[in-house]
Amino acid sequence: MTVILPIFPLQSTKMKKPTHTASILITLIAILSLVIPSEGDARSQIINITCDNQLENNQTLFIPNFVRTMETIGTIMRTSRNGTALTGTGPDSNYGLAQCYGDLSTQDCILCYAEARTVLPSCYPNNGGRIYLDGCFMRVQNYSFYHEYADPNDRVVCGNTTSKSRSFQGLVTQAVGNAVADASRNWDYFARESLSNGNESVFVMADCWRTLSRADCRACLENASAALSTCSPWTEGRALNTGCFMRFSDRDFLNPIPVAASSSNRGKVIAISVSIVSSVAVLTVALMISVYIRKHRYIQRRRKGSYDAKKMSKMLNDSSLNFKYSTVEKATGNWDECNKLGQGGFGTVYKGVLSDGREIAVKRLFFNNKFRAADFYNEVNMVSSVEHKNLVRLLGCSCSGPESILVYEYLPNMSLDHFIFDATKGKTLNWLKRFDIIIGTAEGLVYLHENTKNRIIHRDIKAANILLDLRLRAKIADFGLARSFQEDQSHISTAIAGTLGYMAPEYLAHGQLTEKADVYSFGVLILEIVTGMENNRSKTAEYTDNLVSIAWKHFQEDTVEEIFDPNLMMHIYPNTNYHQEGKKVVQVGLLCTQEAPSLRPSMSMVLKMLAKDNEPLPVPSNPPFIDEKTMELNDLEERVRHYMTYGDGSESIANVSHSHFYPR
Repeated sequence: MTVILPIFPLQSTKMKKPTHTASILITLIAILSLVIPSEGDARSQIINITCDNQLENNQTLFIPNFVRTMETIGTIMRTSRNGTALTGTGPDSNYGLAQCYGDLSTQDCILCYAEARTVLPSCYPNNGGRIYLDGCFMRVQNYSFYHEYADPNDRVVCGNTTSKSRSFQGLVTQAVGNAVADASRNWDYFARESLSNGNESVFVMADCWRTLSRADCRACLENASAALSTCSPWTEGRALNTGCFMRFSDRDFLNPIPVAASSSNRGKVIAISVSIVSSVAVLTVALMISVYIRKHRYIQRRRKGSYDAKKMSKMLNDSSLNFKYSTVEKATGNWDECNKLGQGGFGTVYKGVLSDGREIAVKRLFFNNKFRAADFYNEVNMVSSVEHKNLVRLLGCSCSGPESILVYEYLPNMSLDHFIFDATKGKTLNWLKRFDIIIGTAEGLVYLHENTKNRIIHRDIKAANILLDLRLRAKIADFGLARSFQEDQSHISTAIAGTLGYMAPEYLAHGQLTEKADVYSFGVLILEIVTGMENNRSKTAEYTDNLVSIAWKHFQEDTVEEIFDPNLMMHIYPNTNYHQEGKKVVQVGLLCTQEAPSLRPSMSMVLKMLAKDNEPLPVPSNPPFIDEKTMELNDLEERVRHYMTYGDGSESIANVSHSHFYPR
């Protein structure tokens, strides 16, 4: 047979001449090394995310436009390192751009883009933003920005503050200058440079977005190089500009240039006629090549890790948890607006009817996390394993279509907030029904915290996440933020996520999560149920404090009845002293919202307090946000709210974990 082989220079003229079989093996593996790319680094570390200040115009149009733009760019990025897309028109249009830097392989580019796409939606409900990673860039706006190369958001990030010598500074200046010149001349606007003086080395990368003109690329890189000069004499620097990215380091962060990508190497081939004279040799070669390929595929699978969405989907194909996307789409009437039930922080909920007549509630997630399939399915498995009369049952999920979907049992009376915060619907809930809702919610939380193999912290207990069945019984819903914890864990260090106003102060300030965070949220919830006031909207002309502060003041003055929901006055039942029970519930709410988590009762203790009529309750201590001199969390909450709204990093949030905030 005839095999086309590349020319490989011998490493030494004194090498022992290889056997015929070994020669075949060497040449075939050399071919495979060209066909199968070498391993690289996706460099998916996030450097900066900046969100616009303006809110989206119409969320009904913005969300699908964003998803469609991401899908289009994602398809392009499978075969190219850069892509643009436009969806929609006018103020609801969605312009997107993503680009991987020139030394990333196609697979690493896909991984980097997946990370960018997963994080950038945290800018919602703002109408645009940009994110810089060490391997790629992504930006979304409601206007055409493709030719912009500079604006006030340009910044420089200096790394390791170890000072280097003057000679190193000279190397940086020279290498950066070379990269600027090369990138603006190259067809792909990418350049890499490395220089060494024997003792020190510097590595530089420069990349412009392909949508720029050559002149604008040059101007952007010159601005970036000037900004990088401020990082000298440190060992690391990154310029995050509107139209380009530059980085220098004393560490070699660049990926190797793929041999197969070089046109000159592709030309260096000769035809060699190879005669296979030994069947043993053929078997040996075939076996060794098979081992080589299998090892490579194993490495590739390990590199994919949790991004292997197809593998995770296949695991649930035979499970009752797995729903086909087409089945759910048909059940909702192709996402008919008439079937829309509401919208939460991460998705829109639709009513659906399956072919067998079952009614379902379908949560259509705003942003597709197919690249995070492992996390998605692990969450589904965790939540589907819990069954309790006061928990909404998760029926299954779908991750095989263009977006991720969760399927729940359908509850016709919607959520508690539609009742207690509405002057008309609030009349439907008398005291007995409200007290039953409080007890039911407490029983559901006791089950989550104490009575399951997988103990679960919900993290987002609030009125909008308490659904009501036909008999107005409470069911805890929306486990999108839930986290499991083991008995030997005192707390979980986690990204701060939840709803401001319901988040425990120690979790908000330090990111350390225990079940006492749910206890705090439950305390706020029952205060809302008794008063009909929403904690997040209590800072009005009439109420300048949050609900917990208001309840605390009235408790101290023994005037709790003054803040009861007026709707409760409409229902007077014999042998029922709702005034006394209401005061008890307020006191339990204050015990749950005490500043120190160690002082808050467990949910099982809360349930006992609520159920027993004659036992005296402990006296609660000060709730948080009362003494600004000692807590200073009022200001912290405002700064967190600012970060969650704008994400511009202009505020330094003390003692907050380094993870991202995800507003609900």
